[in-house]
Amino acid sequence: MIPPLHWLDDEFAVSLLDQTALPEQENWLRIETPEAMAIAIRSLAVRGAPAIGIAAAFGVALALRDQEERPARELLEHVSGSIDLLAATRPTAVNLFYALERMRQVLDEWEGGGFEGGTALLRARLLKEAQSIFAEDQDAGRRLGEFGLELLGDASTILTHCHTGGVATSGYGTALAPIILAKERGRPLRAFVDETRPLLQGSRITAWELMKAGVDATLITDSMAAHVMQQGLVDAVIVGADRIAANGDVANKIGTYGLAVLADAHGIPFYVSAPVSTIDLGTASGQDIVIEERDAEEVRRGFGKLTAPAGVDVYNPAFDVTPAELVDAIITERGVIRAPYGQSLRMVCESTLPARASA
Repeated sequence: MIPPLHWLDDEFAVSLLDQTALPEQENWLRIETPEAMAIAIRSLAVRGAPAIGIAAAFGVALALRDQEERPARELLEHVSGSIDLLAATRPTAVNLFYALERMRQVLDEWEGGGFEGGTALLRARLLKEAQSIFAEDQDAGRRLGEFGLELLGDASTILTHCHTGGVATSGYGTALAPIILAKERGRPLRAFVDETRPLLQGSRITAWELMKAGVDATLITDSMAAHVMQQGLVDAVIVGADRIAANGDVANKIGTYGLAVLADAHGIPFYVSAPVSTIDLGTASGQDIVIEERDAEEVRRGFGKLTAPAGVDVYNPAFDVTPAELVDAIITERGVIRAPYGQSLRMVCESTLPARASA
């Protein structure tokens, strides 16, 4: 397992793997403030829906670094402002808002207690909540792997998109979790890895992570996926999710919708693997999901080299929405669910125990 960050307890700081430097360098950034964490999230130094939520939660805890002398009311406003700052970093991944809401609840409970216990108590409670979010996601990743392996059955070759491994979560990943778990158990499971334009998360991070795990991985460009399916080289497609609407529509990295259409055309099952925290019952359908649009230079001048006319207009959505009817199953840490998703998503959110797989 490769977690995206480590909490440095003795230093009250975060050591965060800079994913923008992968695979050439494995740089660890020292994060000491909510402002620095917000920059890390916005710049994609930390990315992947669960990892963003985890990082943001620790970012809130960092608001209490070196704040012993602040009056209680001023401290309350400082932490609340830090939550707002982190919430404004990226709009699509619901895990960010799930984690920050949990941190805000801790702050509200502390305020409701009349500021008893002072800064030390609030700092301890915020840190404990962030660590709980991390631990829960780690457990969820292993369960996702268990359920994913059950669902795959005799499948031997998987196609995946973007990056959904350890550094996108807290260690095991989401869509990569069954592949990593299969390797641990000595089961051969091959992966085709989409490079994932324009920021190449698949080629830079997924391929790197699978190679470190000893998985048989083959990198392809995004435009090769149809050919690979046509040649009968893929048994299933597994992707992650940044937000799953109440009707089962799935927002994920741009290019996911195209893969779902291709899988449907070739009779290949298309699975989504995501923790329950990614499910947003408050969003009715994919039409209501805010899609982040990123800087045009990511397309015109990828990684510093001009690859298009400098003045050409660019449309650069970071995500797309796959309609529920193209999703054969959604793998969660509480079980595998299928259509009708309006009912099954609500049921899995209300449950507390996994349907079958053991942790």
